[in-house]
Amino acid sequence: MAGGLLMADYLLFATERYALPILCPLAETLQARGHGVHTLFIRGAAGATLPAPARPVDVREAVALRPRAVLSAANDVPGFIAGAKVQLFHGFNVEKRSDSRGHFRVRGQFDLYCTQGPATTAPFQALAAKAGHFAVVETGWPKLDPLFRAEDALATTLRAGASGRPVVLFASTFTERLSAAPHLFDAIAAEVARGERFWLLTLHPKCAPALFERYRSLAGANAAFVETEQLVSAQRAADVLLADTTSVVSEFVVQRKPVVTFRNRAPKPHMLDFDDPARLGEQLAAAFAPDPARDAAIAAYADSIHPWRDGRSSERVLAATDALLAGEFGRLRRKPLAGAWRSLKLRRELGYWGR
Repeated sequence: MAGGLLMADYLLFATERYALPILCPLAETLQARGHGVHTLFIRGAAGATLPAPARPVDVREAVALRPRAVLSAANDVPGFIAGAKVQLFHGFNVEKRSDSRGHFRVRGQFDLYCTQGPATTAPFQALAAKAGHFAVVETGWPKLDPLFRAEDALATTLRAGASGRPVVLFASTFTERLSAAPHLFDAIAAEVARGERFWLLTLHPKCAPALFERYRSLAGANAAFVETEQLVSAQRAADVLLADTTSVVSEFVVQRKPVVTFRNRAPKPHMLDFDDPARLGEQLAAAFAPDPARDAAIAAYADSIHPWRDGRSSERVLAATDALLAGEFGRLRRKPLAGAWRSLKLRRELGYWGR
């Protein structure tokens, strides 16, 4: 028994590989409490696994499981599976799209939204007051739990590869109109060849295979390529981030570290934004130079998006889920038909038509 509850089964749901680092801390927390952890990974996440004893299941096993809750790091969730439907988000709001199409889009499928910080909580609370069919609790984001834990062996290993040099992490979104990866390759390759700094290179899993090949080719004495599942450790190891409009910018800033952005869609005071690849060296030099005003802007932004620095967001997600199931948020309205339609589309995609 843990937290006054008998052991229960939970289902973790994902549609892309980038969800794994979000769900892994939750799986560890559930397992530490003696709960059963099961994963249903589809689409781009199909075939991926979390460390044992988390157990992969197919859709029929998931339905038969009747989990206490389905924790989703995706835009959707199978409404035909039992349990509370909990939205964890697959990234921060980086203003890639309008609110109606982006981070604040409500799809009518979830009972609980676990928000990351005040900048997200207030808009979702306003949406909840209007819609009435879901609750909102600010928990922090499970993906960032490992950023604030005492040790990270992989981060230590990545840092050791730098041999005392400053470390730059490059990360890029897959959205073609926003991606820095095609535009900055030559400039990054030149910086890697110089060897003044050590580079950690990563790309969004949806980036083109040819782009992956080009960036992987830079690995060597002055650079290492890191996979999506290693991204949090890479963020811990790096001193400065180079990116674009990817939500990794927000994740990195939560550590109070400088970020350099290339053609960011909505540049802010805490960013060093530029639009000419020839200025990369100049921008990196500025990022490594002391700047109290920029540091203050970084801290203010970090507190607005994710003030939690205790590594316990997963615990708060589970506490919020327990509160939902205990009826502490009152009676929620019936979900709209749009949610049922999305669930029907998932049934068709998964080929499941049973009860």
